[in-house]
Amino acid sequence: MDFISKKELRIGHLSTAYHTNFILMGDDKLERDLKIKVKWFLFGTGPLMVEAFKNGQLDIGYMGLPPAIIGIDNNVPIKCVAGGHVEGTIMIGKQNHKTISQLDDNIYETLLQFKGTSVGTPSVGSIHDAILNYYLEKYNLENDIKVRNYKQAEFIAIDMQRGVLEGGVGTPALVVFAKTILNSHLVIPARYLLANNPSYGIFFHESLIEDYPEMVLTFLQHHKRASLLLRESQDKAAEIISRTFTILNNHEQYVKAILEISPKYCIALSEGYLNSTEGFVNTMHRLGYIKKKFTRDKIFNFEFVNEVHPELAHY
Repeated sequence: MDFISKKELRIGHLSTAYHTNFILMGDDKLERDLKIKVKWFLFGTGPLMVEAFKNGQLDIGYMGLPPAIIGIDNNVPIKCVAGGHVEGTIMIGKQNHKTISQLDDNIYETLLQFKGTSVGTPSVGSIHDAILNYYLEKYNLENDIKVRNYKQAEFIAIDMQRGVLEGGVGTPALVVFAKTILNSHLVIPARYLLANNPSYGIFFHESLIEDYPEMVLTFLQHHKRASLLLRESQDKAAEIISRTFTILNNHEQYVKAILEISPKYCIALSEGYLNSTEGFVNTMHRLGYIKKKFTRDKIFNFEFVNEVHPELAHY
């Protein structure tokens, strides 16, 4: 089967507002440079995107590292060729929960507030699920705090409002959305939860890497420009995202609030990004999510990003 059509490039993405896809979707510059049709596909979760890669339905995908690693463990032929953002996982709680700064920056004491309750996180194998389980295991709280998984992060906030959950772990968008429907606040900011953790990467089907390396380089050049916009021109970025992501149309301030929570946007595969990945690979292996522990070369391809982004990382 020919996975790569010469007439089109198929790119999967999530609904995460700070991913560069919403910038690239804002005009036809990528298509003009590639000289082929670009088709964008929205997925509810990373595991669904991995399945699409497995079925030969995608060429490129924006997703978190854990679901992709689970896919690689199951012989899905993908590689991470660039980063996009680090420290994109936060924890929210209701107003009666103290913030980590009120508890002397102690993660254990902060999590202990949720003992005997349930905390929501996106799907099993997501970066947020992996990080939460990492800390519950580290502090022997696996049997004290119940983890509930959701296909859409918005349902976490809804169940907090209904009293099903006391807290939630997810992207910065969860903080902003939750505040619109209930009296909640940020309990653990991103910088405390597994430093430099890669909130997403750009994955390519191996056949695209092998057969069309020039497409990989061209895409990364556009990804780099969009990352710069997210990092240094957030008003402009928020305007483009709110226009492109139609559900957020005319909500530029809402988008900007999301972009400002953890503004660590870059495409580099830094040592921090890689070391953090190795840390939760070990956790995923202990949890039984993956059968093997992978070396870097099984997950990443550094050739293209090193050419497009030779300078130091901006995370």
